[in-house]
Amino acid sequence: MFGYLVRRLLIMIPTLILISIIVFTIIKLPPGDYFSTLIAELQSQGEAVDLQKIEFLRSHYGLDRPAWQQYIYWALGLLQGDMGYSFQYDLPVSKIVGERLFLTFIVSFSTIIFTWVVAFPIGVYSATHQYSWSDHALTLLGFLGLATPNFLLALVLLYFANVTFGTSIGGLMDPAYIDQPWTWGKFSSVLQHLWIPVLVIGASGTAGMIRRLRANLLDELQKQYVVTARAKGLPPFRALIKYPLRMSLNPFISDIGTLLPHVISGAAVVSVVLSLPTTGPMLLTALRSQDMYLAGSFLMFLATLTVIGVFVSDLLLAVLDPRIRLQGGVSR
Repeated sequence: MFGYLVRRLLIMIPTLILISIIVFTIIKLPPGDYFSTLIAELQSQGEAVDLQKIEFLRSHYGLDRPAWQQYIYWALGLLQGDMGYSFQYDLPVSKIVGERLFLTFIVSFSTIIFTWVVAFPIGVYSATHQYSWSDHALTLLGFLGLATPNFLLALVLLYFANVTFGTSIGGLMDPAYIDQPWTWGKFSSVLQHLWIPVLVIGASGTAGMIRRLRANLLDELQKQYVVTARAKGLPPFRALIKYPLRMSLNPFISDIGTLLPHVISGAAVVSVVLSLPTTGPMLLTALRSQDMYLAGSFLMFLATLTVIGVFVSDLLLAVLDPRIRLQGGVSR
């Protein structure tokens, strides 16, 4: 076990280095840089452009250097905890991500809890009552949840919330609390607005999790060890919880690798539609404007969370399912 941990930790280092090279290359692929985009935008609006100032800023931030030197400068800064400087916001990246990261965590974590609390009981009930009228009804709801676009559901709920409850359309809090210190009033406002993005983002995820759990559990219920447990007189509920349900959770444990970055990145499209001050719209804006330090540093943060999540999920799978071995070969 210790050797496996050491090997996995050592593999994570070259993996992150390779990801950083790919991320930097993709960001640098479009022609020009942030200042080129800024010049084109100002000229399209008929405004004067101070080219000397632009060249000074490009030289100051090293954008006139060769690409490999820019990569080394950026990578060394990440190793020292410096995420760089955002040209668009004129602030360090760490300050921009701050509150957005906290709000994204609140939305995503609430969505994950909502998904699990709703999906697991329904999935288990649907599998243990296969082909009943309730199973068909839940299956229909699941297909509707998977087929309904998130942005369409967001628009419908925005209208419903405004007409029925008088909740302001869009945003994650009342306009009076934007850019204000955290108080109980601001936190209450976030809770009042939170249920809309949680329902919208969690709809398709909940429906998908119900279908997967039902299919996995039905497959486990047909296996011989379940029949043997029932033949030995094990109570049905205990036989369900102890064996087949535990084995059917493997795909969900393996999803932890994508769960951690999802908590931080949030649903970008839904966030744009709902005008949520989360990290998703921020990343889209940074990519469009070629704000390389903001986009690259945040993408590397997500990649690091993914690598860590995959490592944690592998360990949990080994603990959850004794059929999984950490080393190749079969010991006799």
